[in-house]
Amino acid sequence: MVVTHGSHPGTASPSAWTVGNFDGIHRGHRAMLERVGAKARERGMPACVLTFEPHPRELFNPQDAPARITRMRDKLELLADAGMDRVHVARFDRRLASMTAERFVADLLVEGLGVRWLLVGGDFRFGAKRAGGLALLRSEGARLGFEVEAMPEVREEDERVSSSAVRAALAAGDLAAAERLLGRPYTLSGRIAHGAKLGRTLGFPTANIMLRRAPPVAGVFAVSAEDEANGERWIGAASVGLRPTVNAVKVPLLEAHLVGMQGEHYGRHLRVRFHRKLRDEAKYDDLATLTAAIAKDVEDARHWFEKNG
Repeated sequence: MVVTHGSHPGTASPSAWTVGNFDGIHRGHRAMLERVGAKARERGMPACVLTFEPHPRELFNPQDAPARITRMRDKLELLADAGMDRVHVARFDRRLASMTAERFVADLLVEGLGVRWLLVGGDFRFGAKRAGGLALLRSEGARLGFEVEAMPEVREEDERVSSSAVRAALAAGDLAAAERLLGRPYTLSGRIAHGAKLGRTLGFPTANIMLRRAPPVAGVFAVSAEDEANGERWIGAASVGLRPTVNAVKVPLLEAHLVGMQGEHYGRHLRVRFHRKLRDEAKYDDLATLTAAIAKDVEDARHWFEKNG
């Protein structure tokens, strides 16, 4: 899959596209990607995705922006797994935000990306002040030579599948509901970084992943993990939080104690899958109480995997 970046993608060959933030790549997104792929094959064109970085709400109101379900690296991997030929990551800045809906279509979609067939959600909005919608896309498509299709909503157990619904399930600690909506376990990934090594002192060494932004989960979880380089796998317990008992941090940190992990793994890319929430994060009076709580978390995680495989 080809990945391009920037505000000016340059000219492109005729292609089939879909547009959106695609945070999480949930079941609804997967249905859209399958439709784009099928239409692209039917017409002998590349299947492509236009997405944005950062999320528009992170530009306009960063304090109130939604927590990201999927980090960019993971999003691109999921898009590649879905069979997309190209992803263009457009920089969402003030210039792009102020572009009129008509210029967005003519300059970015048609001239820049070579759109000849376009799939969007029925509530898709674009252009300055979100002035553009499905009706404008269809009228501009008729004028500029591309077709537009609206994707019907996807429902799971009579609930609309959406990134907002996934975030709500994760925030509530309902990982089973999040997995139904995503079509896979919720996952965080990143490179293992050096930490304070307190866990090693307590007898529970951890693999630490620094998170640039607060994720939609918090607390202690039963997890499985995989080293992306060699496929080695473990189960264990992981905390996502601010470490209130000792060495507190300002941005949440992922700390995973993985049963059987040995040796140095710093710099390796780890994929952590969340299966069940065990408890909320807590502050303890002393290290002995903290150690006992970690031991119980690890044992609870073991029991969960024994029962659930």
